[in-house]
Amino acid sequence: MNKYIFDTNVVTLSQHGNSNIAQHAKVVGIANIFITTVTLEEQLKGRLAIISKCTTKPELLPRAYQNLLITQGYFCQMNLLDFNEAACECFKKLRQQKINIGTQDLRIATIALVNDAILVTQNYKDFIKVPDLKMEDWTLNI
Repeated sequence: MNKYIFDTNVVTLSQHGNSNIAQHAKVVGIANIFITTVTLEEQLKGRLAIISKCTTKPELLPRAYQNLLITQGYFCQMNLLDFNEAACECFKKLRQQKINIGTQDLRIATIALVNDAILVTQNYKDFIKVPDLKMEDWTLNI
């Protein structure tokens, strides 16, 4: 069975209950769906930034902390793939080839490449620049 890696945007859509993503996930099974530690980093940074900004509006803190807890719970239920040494080497090689996409996106792409996984994304515009990267868009109807 194939491995599928959600990029950060797809994770966010999934967290908000996108029905097309949910349908695709049922078909492939949760055991075959992965999220990268890069996406975990991005989401936690976002949650923590919101908490930091609540100093001027402390009444928003309870909701901000609740969202942090929800995010933590989501990632505890998911299969995570790390940006390991193999991904780091792949990242360096692609940077040497002057692949022109954002650093975080390239890190996610390299994790997909070294794990022979299919990247689930809507962002074909950027990820298409990565040689040999397999992609699907699960936001579309099955």
